[in-house]
Amino acid sequence: MSPKDNLAFSISRLTRRIVFWVFISVILIETLIFIPSYNQKEKELLEQMKDISAARVAFAMRIVAPDASHDELFGHIEQLHDGQIVVGGSLYTSDGQKIGSFGEMPELSIAKVNPASMTFLLNQDGSRYDIACSPVQLQRDYRLILRHDSSSVQQELISYFLRIAGLVLIISLVVTVGTWLPLRWIVVNPVLNLRNDLIRAGEALSQDQQTPEFYSANIQRHDELGEVIGAFRQMYRRISDAIEKRKKAEEALQQSFQQVEAYSKVLNDELEKGRQIQINFLPNQLLQLPGWETAAYFKPARQVAGDFYDIFQLPDGPVGFVVADVCDKGVGAALFMALFRSLIRIFSGQTTLNGLPLTCTDTITGGAEHENEDPALDPAHIKALQAVQLTNKYIALNHGELTMFATLFFGILDPKSGRLSYINGGHEPLYILNPGGGVKARLAVTGPSVGVEAQLNFNVQQTHMDKGDILLGYTDGVIEASAPDGSFFSADRLGSILDAPCSSASELLDRIADRLQEHSGEAEQFDDITLLAIRRFS
Repeated sequence: MSPKDNLAFSISRLTRRIVFWVFISVILIETLIFIPSYNQKEKELLEQMKDISAARVAFAMRIVAPDASHDELFGHIEQLHDGQIVVGGSLYTSDGQKIGSFGEMPELSIAKVNPASMTFLLNQDGSRYDIACSPVQLQRDYRLILRHDSSSVQQELISYFLRIAGLVLIISLVVTVGTWLPLRWIVVNPVLNLRNDLIRAGEALSQDQQTPEFYSANIQRHDELGEVIGAFRQMYRRISDAIEKRKKAEEALQQSFQQVEAYSKVLNDELEKGRQIQINFLPNQLLQLPGWETAAYFKPARQVAGDFYDIFQLPDGPVGFVVADVCDKGVGAALFMALFRSLIRIFSGQTTLNGLPLTCTDTITGGAEHENEDPALDPAHIKALQAVQLTNKYIALNHGELTMFATLFFGILDPKSGRLSYINGGHEPLYILNPGGGVKARLAVTGPSVGVEAQLNFNVQQTHMDKGDILLGYTDGVIEASAPDGSFFSADRLGSILDAPCSSASELLDRIADRLQEHSGEAEQFDDITLLAIRRFS
């Protein structure tokens, strides 16, 4: 063991505690043995004093005549007072009457004396010892109490105590040192080595190092400490194996992450291409007509969306515009969005597709929405609006198994007169706003969603836009936009915005977009948001 380890051994808490308790245990055992021995020694010394005193009394009684008087007997007894052993006494008759006393008065009273045997009393500090002799021991009809100086007994007991205490201390030190020395090699040294091995193991595991050389590697013990060392080796092997497996798993996981990242990058690239393609489906620049202003706002929930808006010129002057929401989200909705947009555009300018005849005279009906408007529908508007019927049949017949449909508002606007003919296929109602704010007209649903069933009917309605009116179209992503607490934006909040005056279509959309952002905050957007506004200013 190195000097450093020797020092660690000598000051280790385990060593100090073991040595301390061994020392205390030996002291305790020796003390338990010493106490009866001390009491026995005290008893022997007092018995010795009693025997000496009894012998002197017996000698004095032998030299006194049997018929001696009280005074003669007391005179002989008084001669026992030598000032060294007997320091006082009292003589009594058998009935307890005091004849006389000499020297120190005994503490033992005649009332406490047993008349049949000797009675003893050691005072509190052990310096005086009273002995009462009975008439039997005196061989006369008297009682005698002698007071003895027992300080010599106490001195002898102190000397005895010091001798025994010194012996106990020596034995305790010898036993403690005898325990301490083998303890170093049997317990403490292996424990310190095991502690160092644990430190090395921890450093090796934390720093991903090779297995270090352990002090306990070559130790073979068949006791509890050997079991602890064996458990440590087994624990280290298991941890090392687990770390090795974890490293392999991390490497495999890292490779998987790299593959996922590569796949994700490819997918994101493809989705970005899809987003760019979808953006190209939307009007690059909104159609601007003399006396009219158009504005749009589009925010997809994902890279590709199912909402779309469109505005395009039709033959002979009318303008067609669409606000639609394809069911579902993501890639599937985006593909059908492109299909719906293309079909509406194609069918609004032609009458057949793949041999499908345009016969909508029995399914498209309508009239004026307000009493002061011309109830007759413009044939050009009717022809263009038949695109909704054709699109519905095409989707239902060719893609019905996919259950993809759209809510769709398709309007035909005459820019010169302000007449607006429209079909609302299950879509959110559009609003015509007064120049000073507030809702002038609500363009409600006129038919079912598009693409659900081939034989559905769609009704055409018409209305009129005056100077300063603003037409607002939107998808349900507006009113269902969620706040962090889960509450929806709602139609009521949208209505409060529409009640305020607005000078332009773009200002209205900016106001709605700002309120949506204020409401949603950092909450996730679950649905596409689309807004389209058309304002007549002349």
